[in-house]
Amino acid sequence: MNSSAVDEVVGLCQDLLRIDTTNTGDPRTTVGERVAAEYVAGKLADAGIESRLLESAPKRANLVARIPGADRSRGALLVHGHLDVVPADKSEWSVDPFSGEIKDGYLWGRGAVDMKDFDAMVLAVVRDWQRTGYVPPRDIILAYTADEEAGMEYGSQWLVQKHPELFEGATEAIGEVGGYSYTVNKDLRLYLVQTAEKGLDWLRLHATGRPGHGSFIHDDNAVTALAEAVAAVGRHRFPVVVTPTVRTFLEQVGEALGIDIDPADPELAIAKLGPIANLIGATIRNTANPTRLEAGYKDNVIPGRASATVDCRTLPGQAESFLAELREIIGPDVEIEHVHQQPAVETEFGGPLVNAMGAALRAEDPGARTVPYLMSGGTDAKAFSTLGIRCFGFAPLQLPPDLNFAALFHGIDERVPVEGLKFGVRVLDRLLRNS
Repeated sequence: MNSSAVDEVVGLCQDLLRIDTTNTGDPRTTVGERVAAEYVAGKLADAGIESRLLESAPKRANLVARIPGADRSRGALLVHGHLDVVPADKSEWSVDPFSGEIKDGYLWGRGAVDMKDFDAMVLAVVRDWQRTGYVPPRDIILAYTADEEAGMEYGSQWLVQKHPELFEGATEAIGEVGGYSYTVNKDLRLYLVQTAEKGLDWLRLHATGRPGHGSFIHDDNAVTALAEAVAAVGRHRFPVVVTPTVRTFLEQVGEALGIDIDPADPELAIAKLGPIANLIGATIRNTANPTRLEAGYKDNVIPGRASATVDCRTLPGQAESFLAELREIIGPDVEIEHVHQQPAVETEFGGPLVNAMGAALRAEDPGARTVPYLMSGGTDAKAFSTLGIRCFGFAPLQLPPDLNFAALFHGIDERVPVEGLKFGVRVLDRLLRNS
């Protein structure tokens, strides 16, 4: 590829990091993504690529562009990234989270790995193509979305519901979170390709009781009933369930590390994975974590209703059995309200695109080996998969062996290695040219 893409990706990423696109989940305090979407549109226009800005709500802009390929009869490849970021408290950071500062070989800022790094990589690659007159083998659809960090209502969900025609012909997609390295030794690095995501179910639990004065003996207390249910949920450990994706991951990681992994009891082996142990540990069982409580309006009044929010993540194929188990835990008298639901997604780790991922990585890193994994969180793939698109997480990065990459997502001092960013551009360019 032309060196200009590698040269400019850091500057593009810096520019994006300096645009505050904080998404609080509350329309009153969310900054919005329009300024960042306009920046991307301008950079595409400079290279002669037309795009459409679609605003789902004031300041909540999405961008979609299609680059025609040499064979228009082939299925298109969707390349997507979100522009919003989670909040950052400047007082907790070593640098200004919106400064795009380069320090110690890293580019720092909120969104550096989630996911303005990939946004910049894609922009750098397609701009280079236009400068050199390169035509990809098939149509490439670019989507820069809003609201991924708060349920996708104003972003990918809105796009697939209101403008599905923009993705016509798309058969496969790449986006976050995958393609990053896990160092086994100096000659072997595993690159985790996301082929599955847990389902999301944000629940609200409601307990009711008899309201009354706080000084009386009171056996029908909504707060007590809710607290007992929440404590039971928070302490419960759901059983291990090894999905096809996780089974393949464990087999390949076990082989690479030279350890035996018992699929029925994989936790001991997972604990040996170092920085990615937390990431993988959450993919072998369903989870339910209480996150919010709400009850009462006065210190000496027993309320008639108390509520709690629980963040539930379910493995592919486990949604119904999970809810049945949760009902047993909380008992029959606590009401369950579904606030926001998104299904789990899973695709096979195989086919020409997966092969091209491995080849692109090995061309830049001879010690690369790709392995599939299931992600405990969620991405825009949940929306795009409803259009029948096979979705993969592949935002390539070569990481230092000692970097706790998983902790950087939504974490303090989020940062991406500058050389890893340049590596990602080279790999992405190779992939898109050979897919």
